[in-house]
Amino acid sequence: MVEKGNKVGVWEYYAYTRDGRQVIVQKYDHTTNKLVFFRPIEDVPYDVELQPGQWTRSRVDQPPLFIGGDPILATYTTKIVYPPVAQDRKLQGKVLISFAIDTLGRASNHKVLMSVGGGCDEEAMRVCRTIPNQWIPARKGSRAVPVVYELPFTFKLQTVAQ
Repeated sequence: MVEKGNKVGVWEYYAYTRDGRQVIVQKYDHTTNKLVFFRPIEDVPYDVELQPGQWTRSRVDQPPLFIGGDPILATYTTKIVYPPVAQDRKLQGKVLISFAIDTLGRASNHKVLMSVGGGCDEEAMRVCRTIPNQWIPARKGSRAVPVVYELPFTFKLQTVAQ
């Protein structure tokens, strides 16, 4: 439901599996701002701040999640514009942006980890910074922990059939 332009109640978010099945990936209570359910994905280690200023590579019990899952996150990440300079120079590849997600679900400290050049890095950074702070923080045990999250942006030229 939506009241006065805001989501309320428990919302279910879906995605498609590789074999085409639609599955629930998240249930999020927008009234209480609490995650009710998430479908576990691959077990990936993150840089985690377990003590203030002390970062270590570790697995988490719940990864950082974007409210609504990857399909909602894609509504922002697909707004990427291929820079004309990169197109002219036929540059393509993956730009990898890292950023910290704090215990309140806010993103900060964006950095380019993998570069393509030709304006692609700047474009990926611009788009990444437009993503709203609607992250569900990672959890280790019962507490939220800050982590470094990595988000890839792929620049691939379209081949024209002749």
